[in-house]
Amino acid sequence: MVNTQEDPIIIKLKSHFYDLIDTESGLFHYDHIVNKMLTAIHSLLEVPGILLYKRNEQEQVLQFKAPMGNIDVEMFPKKIDIRSIPDFSRSGAPMNRTSLIEIEGNALMILLEKENQLLGCLIFEGNDQEFHISEDVLQVFANECGHFLAKIQELSTVLSEEKRYQQLFRVTEKFHSSMSMDSVLGEIIQTLQEVYPTFTYYLLLSHDNNNNTDLPIKDLEYDSENISAMQAYVTGTIQFEDSQSYERSVLYAPLMGKQGVYGVLQVIAPNTVNFPKNEVEFISLLANTAGSALENAQLYQQSKRLISDLQLINETSHRLNSDLRLTETMKYMSEQISSSFGAEEVGFILLLNDGEDINVLQGSTSFFQVRESERYIHLMKDKIAKEREPLFLGDFHFPDSTEEKGFKSIMAVPMDQSGELKGFALVMHQQPYHFSFESFKLLQSLIHHSTLAFTNSMLREELERMVVTDHLTKLFSRSYLDKKIYSSMNEDQEGTFMLIDIDNFKKVNDTYGHQAGDEVIVQVANLIRKNIRGSDIGARWGGEELAVYLPNVGLEVGIAIANRLVQKVGNTTNPHVTISCGVSYWSKASITDVQEEDTYSALFKRADKALYIAKETGKNKMVVQKN
Repeated sequence: MVNTQEDPIIIKLKSHFYDLIDTESGLFHYDHIVNKMLTAIHSLLEVPGILLYKRNEQEQVLQFKAPMGNIDVEMFPKKIDIRSIPDFSRSGAPMNRTSLIEIEGNALMILLEKENQLLGCLIFEGNDQEFHISEDVLQVFANECGHFLAKIQELSTVLSEEKRYQQLFRVTEKFHSSMSMDSVLGEIIQTLQEVYPTFTYYLLLSHDNNNNTDLPIKDLEYDSENISAMQAYVTGTIQFEDSQSYERSVLYAPLMGKQGVYGVLQVIAPNTVNFPKNEVEFISLLANTAGSALENAQLYQQSKRLISDLQLINETSHRLNSDLRLTETMKYMSEQISSSFGAEEVGFILLLNDGEDINVLQGSTSFFQVRESERYIHLMKDKIAKEREPLFLGDFHFPDSTEEKGFKSIMAVPMDQSGELKGFALVMHQQPYHFSFESFKLLQSLIHHSTLAFTNSMLREELERMVVTDHLTKLFSRSYLDKKIYSSMNEDQEGTFMLIDIDNFKKVNDTYGHQAGDEVIVQVANLIRKNIRGSDIGARWGGEELAVYLPNVGLEVGIAIANRLVQKVGNTTNPHVTISCGVSYWSKASITDVQEEDTYSALFKRADKALYIAKETGKNKMVVQKN
């Protein structure tokens, strides 16, 4: 029987315990209630300090949980082997009902049990003489504490399970309402942070899925430290990695959908060598739900990307099949590739003379106009010419080079037409692994659909050049010259025109033959081309007569060019010939109310008259006819 004078201690203890359990408010927290329990015991027993040890099922030890009051925790071990406790040396169940045990030093231990199951113990500083409580009351006290500890463990487990599955339900709803992979990954981490605040976790993803967000993401790579992660990724099953030296256990859960595995969730549980079994099921369900959501998000993103890719190809093909000039075509393609793939440099390389020579097409980015680009161009040209396959390089380095700078991500796609290699497109970025494999496949489609347009554009411009170009001299034809002068007199402010005739040309033919005569005409044409600007127009007028038109060039400059041509021809031709040159000029500034606007016909007549004067007054000279 319990002494009635000591019954109030038990009554107060039960009252305290009853008040501590509050599950309705949602404020139930296991560690908080344990601390409140220790506070109540400390107050009732009036001892200096208390230590609580709780049973660790996996290791079969009592593990230090919490101190209360004034007690030197350094004097006590972090773990107590159950086998070292009296009467718990064999089966783990007590042989005698002894609750009060004196241990080393001035300390006592109370065993906390429920139904012969050891749950933990309380250690007090002091001895049994200091308590002033009978052993019978102390036995009831220990039983009540054991039952209370078991009860809050059960409640904590139930509430924790309820909370976790509420979290799982909530996150599942969010998963199915989101089509963003980043959002899904963020929800995984947020859920783990709420359910397991003491755990550490990482998302192990491939390069293609790693978007460098603020989430704890690592690249999924095969190495000696990542074997368990790779096994989880390859087999689609949970893997464990326990470490006694680090006192931690790691779980690797595959993020698996119906079509494949999209990554691995790494969860690190501290202070244990075996991952808690009751947590595995929840983490597995979370990982499977997340894997399905990732798959849906990825399929959605793929469908959007596919639609975008088809739109890009369709729009590009439509634009390229319009009447764009070759330079405009290349510039348009360069801009499309730069914006769609985030490329830093885009080049279009044309192969000439069976691949021996190269020509960088206008419209390529500026890098391909400098010498530094040549080593990239020639190396990629050799690889493509040899293998006839596209190149996809994620971390490129030149052979036998340790240089860290340069372009690391490179895509090179051949431009092939009817089995003939016309050239290749070269797309580059300085960051390694910048382009995805999907980008590489899209670039191949773009170049494949565009090569015919490139070829047609080049053929069209070649035909246009043949139509407006004199076959012998490669100068423009007279009809093209006429068209440009008419256009200039409508749009420009001034211009200078000159007619050129090779002196005594019949004598050259009679002396050296007609072939030599043609060579002389070509020599004079080449001198004209070298001494005028790209915007100026040199043309063959007919026979041995040539012409030059200088748009937006004043008379003084035109006279200087004409004199230079006369001098150059007289000094450099072989067989030696000279030329006569007639120059005329027009200007909108000279038009008055009385004088009518100048005409092409009048401009030509003045130049023709000047040429006649030059021929009649000694040849090998330049004459200007202003009126």
